[in-house]
Amino acid sequence: MAEYAHDTVVPDQHSNLNKKEQVSDMFDSISSKYDLLNRLLSGGSDMRWRKKAIRQLKEINPSTLLDVATGTGDVAILATGILEHCTITGIDISEGMLEIGRQKVTTLRLNDTINLLKGDSEAINFPAASFDSVIVAFGVRNFQHLEVGIAEIHRVLKPGGKAVILEFSKPKNIFINPFYSFYINLVAPFMGKLFSKNKKAYQYLNKSIQKFPEGKEFLAVLNNVGFRNLNCKPLSFGICSIYCGIK
Repeated sequence: MAEYAHDTVVPDQHSNLNKKEQVSDMFDSISSKYDLLNRLLSGGSDMRWRKKAIRQLKEINPSTLLDVATGTGDVAILATGILEHCTITGIDISEGMLEIGRQKVTTLRLNDTINLLKGDSEAINFPAASFDSVIVAFGVRNFQHLEVGIAEIHRVLKPGGKAVILEFSKPKNIFINPFYSFYINLVAPFMGKLFSKNKKAYQYLNKSIQKFPEGKEFLAVLNNVGFRNLNCKPLSFGICSIYCGIK
């Protein structure tokens, strides 16, 4: 499998832990403030972006959905209101994030529809061809080995199944880019430190976005592992993008 520059970006360059371990610890540490910071830092747009990503699955009307890097379960919960008669499984490496998600699922009485499990995106604990659809929202940047994780998503999809990946990208608009750079370099880390007491987590956010192989480069990654009918849809001036592919 190929290696990518983003694979080496970690929350703490001085730590002896590998990327996967550092990311798990990082999300455990910010889990209680994660939803709040998502809403604040995006002005609520993150929920709109997630809904748009989920709607990419409506055309295949899946009965099963795997939500990789589910975090606190936002996508899984939103999917219950968009996809009819769909059973949703969410996996994440952070037990702290999952615990928040399970509390939300229980409060909303969605336990019969959503199951949140601890799981590794690079070694998904399900047989091949288990799911009609797979979605990842703002999670592939955190894969320790990007192509390994994408290959696993391909493996657990049924033939004809659809993968939808929502991920941050860099705006190309010359007027938007300076404001975006100021925000992601200075404002986001400051807000992260203020609310979660973890500035490094939001400095890592910027570094991982800068190194991520976005657009055509990421479509090439999807193509390399066997996805076809590929497309990319930028959102909000290119702040994030939706990638779709069929197995």
